Amino acid sequence: MDADFLKKFLPDASFHLPHSDGFLKIVHAYSHQPLALLALFLTASFFMIWRLQAMEHKGFEGTVLGTLIMPYCSGFPNLVFAFVMSRSASNGGQVIENCLVNNVTNLTLIIGTSALMAPAAGVQKQSAKSKGKSSTAMQRIGGLEVLFSLTALFLFTGTLWALAKDGIVDFYDGIVLIALFIFWQVLHVFEILKDKIRKNKTFQWTIVLDLMAIAVSAWGIYYSTDELVTWVSGAGSRYVGFSNLGWISGLLMVLPNALIALYYAHRGRQDIVLSSQIGDAHVCIPMCIGIFAVFNSIHIPGMFQTGIYVILGAGVLHFLTVAFLKRVPRIFGIGLLGAYGFFFYKGIVH
Repeated sequence: MDADFLKKFLPDASFHLPHSDGFLKIVHAYSHQPLALLALFLTASFFMIWRLQAMEHKGFEGTVLGTLIMPYCSGFPNLVFAFVMSRSASNGGQVIENCLVNNVTNLTLIIGTSALMAPAAGVQKQSAKSKGKSSTAMQRIGGLEVLFSLTALFLFTGTLWALAKDGIVDFYDGIVLIALFIFWQVLHVFEILKDKIRKNKTFQWTIVLDLMAIAVSAWGIYYSTDELVTWVSGAGSRYVGFSNLGWISGLLMVLPNALIALYYAHRGRQDIVLSSQIGDAHVCIPMCIGIFAVFNSIHIPGMFQTGIYVILGAGVLHFLTVAFLKRVPRIFGIGLLGAYGFFFYKGIVH
C-alpha cells in the first residue's frame, strides 16, 4: 500500500494533535473519509437490524415482520439514495440502476445463497419447534404470504415496465407508483390489526424505544449515504465514479439485507428470508423510483429491460417453487446464482 493510495482515502488526516480543539478537527477530518463513512453506514444498518429482531418478539412476528417492517429498514438506504439524488434532475438513470441492482441481487444472489444454506428439513423443524404448531400448517400460512407478496412484486414491476415504455417516468407516473405502494402497505396494517384482535394481543410499550433507536440509525444511514455519494461522484476512476454510482450504491445497500437473509437462513426460517427480500424489492420498485420521479423525470437507462426481465423471471421461479414445492430447493439456488452472473455480465462486463 503506497503513500498515494493512503492520501486518496485519507487526504485530510493528520497524526499531530494541535493544542486547541485538535482532536475535534481530526474527528471531523476522518468523518468525511470513505472508509469511515462505510463503517458508519454498516454499523447504523446492523444496529437497525438488531433492534428489528427484538421487535419480532414484541408483536411483529414471522412473515408479517419480513413483509411490513424489515423492508423499511433494509430498504431505507435506497430511499435515502433516491432523495439525495433528487437534487439533480440528471440523476434518474442512477436511481433506476440502484433499484434494479438491489432487486436483482435480492431475488437471485441472496435468495440463491440462502437456499443453499437452508434445507427443507431445517425449515420444518425450526418452524414447528418455535411456534408450537404443525409444520404443515406453518408452511401453508407462510407460503400463502410469500405468494401474495410475489403477486405484488409482479404488479409493481409490471406497472413500472408499462409506464416506462415511452422511455421516461414523469411526475404522474411517480404518483401512480407511490400510490400503489401506499395501498399495499395499508393492506398489511389492517391485516396486523385484525390478527391482534383475533389473538387478543397488545404491543409492548418498549417498541417505542426500539423505534427511537431505529430513528438514530436512520440518521447515520442518511449522513453516510449522502457523503459516500459525494465521494464516489468525485472519485473519477474507471470503476469508482459517477458513471458506476448506480451499481456501486446498489451493491452496497444490499449488504444489510444480506445479513438479514443469512441470519434467518441459519435459523431455518426460509419464509422470512423470502418475504424480507421480496419486501425490500417493493420498497425499491415502486417507492424509490416514484419518489425521484415526483421531483424530476427519469430517462430510462439501457440496462432497464435486462433488469426487469431478470426480476420477473426470478419472481416466477419463486412463485412456482413455493406454490408446488413449499420452498426454494438447492438446485434452484444454483440457477439463481447463474441468473445473477448473467445480469452482472450484461450490466458491467458487456
